[in-house]
Amino acid sequence: MIFDTHAHYDDIQFDPDREELLAQMRAEGVGTIVNASATVASWEKIRELTRRYPFLYGMIGVHPDEVGDLDEETFSRMERLLLEEEKIVAVGEIGLDYYWDKESHVIQKQWFIRQLELAKRTNYPVNIHSREAAADTMDILRKYGRGMKAIIHCYSYSREMAEEYVRMGYLIGVGGVATFKNARKLKEVIQAVPLSHIVLETDCPYLAPEPYRGKRNSSLYLSYVAQAIAELKGISPEEVIKVTEENAMAFYAIRRRG
Repeated sequence: MIFDTHAHYDDIQFDPDREELLAQMRAEGVGTIVNASATVASWEKIRELTRRYPFLYGMIGVHPDEVGDLDEETFSRMERLLLEEEKIVAVGEIGLDYYWDKESHVIQKQWFIRQLELAKRTNYPVNIHSREAAADTMDILRKYGRGMKAIIHCYSYSREMAEEYVRMGYLIGVGGVATFKNARKLKEVIQAVPLSHIVLETDCPYLAPEPYRGKRNSSLYLSYVAQAIAELKGISPEEVIKVTEENAMAFYAIRRRG
């Protein structure tokens, strides 16, 4: 079944119909979802979602645009949640974002490294956000992320850099952008990277694939992403779904449910 490795069902865009939407997932072929956190405020809502829905798991982390809300007290709370919550399966999303530049690069790097160190100390994989920060992200991961399990979420850089991440043992997160006509770089990456190092993701409610581009995204649209990957690799969508689910299950150490 389809495994969505990165979603945001805690987002307010899902408030009107979250329960109805999530109730459709299994019947529509979506077997597992991991909900990323972006803010400190999102942690409690994600914990509630993981408790309510058997197929939904969570990450705890702080997005680079929001690291100004981190301090030693909230960082300690983050560690407690990682150690205490059974269905929290990763640290994320964490990283660098030089597109919005909401927080200084110094502060972003500081909390990126701290969160990587926390993940290593608690033996969790990490989900990495990197936007217009390719060199600094790579430098930090080479120094602090060696030997860790990581997904480079919403991958947007070069084929050569993707191949370097694969050599480091990391996975490449592929979502709706793979269906866009102008996504030449990402399509080259998909063709070059082995399927064993690709996972499906939505980043919903953002980045809906064609033919829903510009609308609210959901895990129900991941079949379009699987189809796009299949066409680029000359295999069936079923094979893409099967292998990417296996990749994600192993990455997050989630056992297959009946």
